[in-house]
Amino acid sequence: MPIIVNLDIMLEKRGMKSNELADMVGITTANLSILKTGKARAIRFSTLEAICEALECQPGDILEFIKD
Repeated sequence: MPIIVNLDIMLEKRGMKSNELADMVGITTANLSILKTGKARAIRFSTLEAICEALECQPGDILEFIKD
């Protein structure tokens, strides 16, 4: 899949744990894990917005396109 999720990098940069972000965003740690590993097939804009707000970043800081 050419979309890479760099959520783990942003979490490290912010010194935040996955469970802390999940609580702030209002999703389960299991769903956050699926997103972090790139196994998610979709993400709601409201979830992406909440993640960006919590991490004080832009969607492009989290999602990256790499051509096959």
